[in-house]
Amino acid sequence: MTDLNEPMTQVPKPAETARRSDGGSREKEALPEAKLVEYAELLFFAYRDFTRDPDAILKDFGFGRAHHRVLHFVNRHSGLRVVDLLDILTITKQSLSRVLKQLIDKGYIVQQAGSADRRERLLYPTDKGRMLAERLAAPQLVRLADALHAAGPGAEVAVRDFLEAMVNAEDRPKVSSIMAASPRPLKRRDKEEGA
Repeated sequence: MTDLNEPMTQVPKPAETARRSDGGSREKEALPEAKLVEYAELLFFAYRDFTRDPDAILKDFGFGRAHHRVLHFVNRHSGLRVVDLLDILTITKQSLSRVLKQLIDKGYIVQQAGSADRRERLLYPTDKGRMLAERLAAPQLVRLADALHAAGPGAEVAVRDFLEAMVNAEDRPKVSSIMAASPRPLKRRDKEEGA
């Protein structure tokens, strides 16, 4: 077990080159460690506040952040295979099983066998699940829109590049593929569809 009171013997250093989105590399200035620590701390605070509103909503349902993540991806990618959800969330089958069972038992997600392969388990949000996913996302979307607006012109591209660069390099193609897939719209279109 690691002793947290022992100093680290080797502190990893930031890479000397950065990857551009076009696959090339560019030289970058090494930021001072103190500045990087400040950014890390800001990420902790940003994540705390980004999850605060959904956490309060989830608490009313007896759910936690794991339920939120599962519901988010099932809602955005209706018909998602359980095996793909495990891969996206990088969790064990056992970890997903408890959370998924609760969401299914409470009527937020339904599970169906695949039509081509009956062993496949496909996940779909129910209307109740879609409404909860939208309710959880609403304050986060407002926070993101406000932050991007406050960051000024060019922020959307810079923030997207930054977030993509934060993903492990070997996982970026998979993440891009998931994001490029044609997900269901986050907002319901009941009024447009005449429901």
